[in-house]
Formats: sequence, structure tokens, C-alpha cells
Amino acid sequence: MGADRRGGAHGRPGRAVAYAAVGVVLLTGCASMPDSGDLRNVESTPRQDTGVRVFAMPPADGAGPGEIMQGFLEALTSDDTEYDTARKYLTADAARAWRPEHSTTVLTNGPSIETDCQASGREEAGSVTCVLAGSQVATVDAQQAYKPADGPYRKKLHLSKDGKSGQWRIDGLPDGVVMGKSDFQRNYTSVDKYYFASNTAVGTTGEPVSVADPVFVRSKVDPITQMVRSLLRGPTRWLDPVVRSSFPTGTALRKDASGLTPDDQNRLTVPLNLKASQVAASKCSEMATQMLFTLRNLAPTLESVELTGLGGGRLCELDEEHAESTAWHGSDRHPDFLYYLDGKHRLVRMSTGSQGAGGVPVPGPLGEDKKALQSVAVSRDERSAAGVGDNGRSLYVAPLSASGSIGEPLVTSNGPTPEDRLTTPSWDARGDLWVADRDPDHTRLTVLQQGVAEPEDVAVPGLPGKIKDVRVAADGARIALVVEKKGGRQSLLIGRIQRDNGTGQGILVDGLRPAAPDLEQVSAISWAGDSRLLAVGREQGGVQQMRYVEVDGSTLDSPAPGALPGVKAVAASEDDRVPLVAYSDDGIVRLPSGAQWQKVDKDGTAPVYPG
Repeated sequence: MGADRRGGAHGRPGRAVAYAAVGVVLLTGCASMPDSGDLRNVESTPRQDTGVRVFAMPPADGAGPGEIMQGFLEALTSDDTEYDTARKYLTADAARAWRPEHSTTVLTNGPSIETDCQASGREEAGSVTCVLAGSQVATVDAQQAYKPADGPYRKKLHLSKDGKSGQWRIDGLPDGVVMGKSDFQRNYTSVDKYYFASNTAVGTTGEPVSVADPVFVRSKVDPITQMVRSLLRGPTRWLDPVVRSSFPTGTALRKDASGLTPDDQNRLTVPLNLKASQVAASKCSEMATQMLFTLRNLAPTLESVELTGLGGGRLCELDEEHAESTAWHGSDRHPDFLYYLDGKHRLVRMSTGSQGAGGVPVPGPLGEDKKALQSVAVSRDERSAAGVGDNGRSLYVAPLSASGSIGEPLVTSNGPTPEDRLTTPSWDARGDLWVADRDPDHTRLTVLQQGVAEPEDVAVPGLPGKIKDVRVAADGARIALVVEKKGGRQSLLIGRIQRDNGTGQGILVDGLRPAAPDLEQVSAISWAGDSRLLAVGREQGGVQQMRYVEVDGSTLDSPAPGALPGVKAVAASEDDRVPLVAYSDDGIVRLPSGAQWQKVDKDGTAPVYPG
């Protein structure tokens, strides 16, 4: 349960005392609760530099119920490892029973406290019930998974007066913590942990494909150790059906492990409760790869991970180079080219590092002007491409080679208009090709395995409307869908791709959840990282905007790209070192890091990176 992270500098003067030299902020408590009125907001703690740790003050002698409530909520936003100060506001029994790790509820402006707490009998009898209220933004569950939420929040807390000491303490409260959005953003950070797609492998050696699983951890409370424990506990419930972990069941940190941090050689040693006989060398490499991919989010300079077992013996050690050869990882793959359609509707390409304007036709039939393409997708290995032509009616696939040829369309649509026909296609790392038919009489999502097999219809249980756009994640385990509901409102949804495991059900997309719940129109999307997308859309009553969104629906810290009018399509890469590209009123434009939008081809359309 707590008060309010970013942009929340609403605290009263004198509320916090900062010792900048040692990076400590002491929360000193608040004024007592008024005895009349309805609701009172618990103001947010002043925003501090990210290197500053915040610690709460314990309850003062003689503090009344209002001061106890305020102090407790402040303590929930502090950086106490085990909420030790917050527990001092509870009775001994309540402190033992309370489970703060159960959940975190995020409110718009922080919790409000009913200022006329109802006395259970009479306040002087030593029993008071108070209510916390607010408007929900999200919840973070016991697995640290974020989920957008809305609607009212209302929870009761009970306080009693100790007969011996005469001090007020909270003796009844729900599990979990609650705080405002700005406090949540100050206290927590989103980190991707990594598992492997259950039924996806690439390359001649069958490399496993890594899948990001975003969770939230307390950013100043030993975050590396937190993330190691989270990784070892396994994937979140949403992702679990489509991924696997190489860590044996029951793997955990040794009991004496805490405060994990890389050494001066940028190497991290992780002590596990495993015997060497339990771990094969190949599995250990995969375990270390999961660990390294996960912890680079928190320690960007981390170069290697050493896993040790019971007794301290080394299980294995892995550096970045070997991790990238052990598993396929989207954000480590640098695309060679940017692709788009020129004024003659040919597929052209230009080097991602090129400073010149315009591209050159790709080798092969899609680089010719015979099919009048409207949209394209290039395979992840940049050896094949798919194009939608004939005003959206036909999907063609051809190799990107001078000797390549193109045959009959692999998928056709009978939709009455181009907007009712085939979407832009999309490739995953397996080499499977995804496309949706928007024909009102035969709406369907299809996949062509390896881009050449017969199209297979994909079931989407719980689909709330018609699919308008599709982008599959590189890992082949997740897919982004733009879905139009009745009334024209659109949603950006993320689903799991569950492949036939011998059940005969084929491929289905399940577990749909919103990635941008506040957008009601979504005009363009692109994957832009292991767990984020670039979306173009607008909120209700708003104007078109381009911004990043997380697959779990959380709000990102990163700034939005520079404004660009008339955006019709966007292209981003999982590798954030390459420029963003868009098709706008100015044709094809790109946004290199630290620069403004630059024109590339005024007649170009449909930009894409591989995928």
C-alpha cells in the first residue's frame, strides 16, 4: 500500500530532508488527519535524482491515527529492502502476516484517505477503521507482471490503540502495497528477463530463440539480485505456455547470496543451489545465456556471467560473443538494409548506414515493376521477400536473388476494396510468414510456414473485432494485432502464438491483452525492441501521435520520436542503433539518433526493416 514517481514534485516544503552527498532522503511524515471532510490525497514524495535512495521515518510517539496512516503510506514508497519501517506502523501480529510482495496497485494520483475514519464504537475505545480510495491505473502481481487496470480502488484498514503503550498501530490491512503513478515510476523499473520459445529454433544447428518477458522490480533495492531470483522462478503466467527455461526445476540462488554485482572485470558470479552433475554443458550455456541477456538490461557493461554450484565450484562461464552464438536474440541482429517501395512500386533497398538519398532495386522479380506492389516484408535472413500486389488482392513470395522467380500468388483476397483485402505481411525468425485477410465475408489470420507452405488459418479465440494490421515478433512466440471493434474504435493487442504440441489444434493466437489501452485509433505499428513497439495513433479526442509502447501495456520512460505529420507507415528494428523510418506526407523519411527527420525518397512508400 504508498503515496506518489516522475513528474510528481508535489510534496510540501520540509517534508523530506535530502543528504545529497550520501544519497539519502528521509521521509519525515505528515500532518495529522483532519476530523471532517471526505477525501484527502496523499501527496507524492518529491522526485529525486535516480541515484538517491529514500528512507522513511518510523512512527513518532503519540502519533494519532492520521499520522500513522500517512507515515505508513510514505514508508511504502521508501527503499527499505523488506519494508522494515512500514512494518513499524503495524501491530506485531499484522507485521508478521502482511505480504507486501503480493501485489502493487498503481493509482492515478496516489491513495486518498477518508478524513473522518469511522470509529468502531468510539475512537477513545481504541479502534478505528479508515478507507483508502483512488482511481486505478495498473496492478503488478506477485510475479512482478504489469497489467493495465481502471475503475475505483477502495480498501479498508483498521487501527487499534495498544492498551499498554498507548500507541496507535494498524492491525488489519490487505496484502500488497498501493501508491500513485509518480511514486511507482520512481520506485520501480521495467526489465526484460529471457526464456526460449518452446517450438522455435533457427539456423542449421537449431539455435533456440530468446523471448523477452518484461517484469517490474524495485529499482534501488538490489535490482540485480531481484532479477536473478525472478528469472529462476520462471516466466510469468501469460508467457509461460509458449516458452521454456533451461534452468532445472527448483533452481535458486544459494541462501547466502545477496547484493550481486559485477566485478571490476565486468563479470558477474551467480551462486546457485545446483550440483555439477545436474547440469550438462550445453544446458549450462543456455542458462548462462538467459542470465546474461537478462542482466544486461540492468548492467549494460556486463561482459560475462559465471554460474557456480554448491560448494562454489564453477558450472560454466559465458561471455557476450558466445551467448549470441548460443541463442538467437532479436536486438543483437543488425539489419543490413532498409527496404521500401519506390515510385514505380518496386522493392528497393539502401544500407542502414547510408547517408545518401534513395534506394536501388533489389535483385530478383520484386525489384521489377511487374506486380505493382502496395506493401512488402523481408525475411529475417534477408534472403526472401513477400509482397502484396494487385490492389491488395495477392500475396507473392520471391527470393532476393537475380536468378529468382515468382510464381502464382500464395494467398488471395476477395475483399471489395483495397482496405478490405490483405494486410502488410510479416516474418518471424523461424521463416514463417504471417498475413491477415480483411475481407468482411472471410476475415482470417493465416501463416505460411517457411514462407512457402500452403496458408494455414490461425484461430484467435476471444478476438473482439476485425484484424486490421499484423506484426509478428521476431521470436515467433508473440504477435501484435490492430483490431477494429464495432463503432470503429481500434485496439493494439498482443497475443501468444501457441503451436500444435501434438494436440491436433494447429496454431492459435491466445491470451490477447492491450498494449496501448488509451489509443482508440492505431494507423501504423512496428516492433521496436524485444518487448516494445512503435505505434502511430490517437487517443480519444486527440491528434495523431507516434510513441513507443510496451507489450505489457506499461508506459515507457523513453521520449517519443519527433513529431511528423501525416504518418501512414513506420519501420523500426529490434536493434535500436538503426534509424526509425516512416512513410509520411514527405514520402520516405528517417530519424537517425540525435537528429531531425530527414527526407529519403519523396515518391517512396511502405518502409520496412527485415521482419
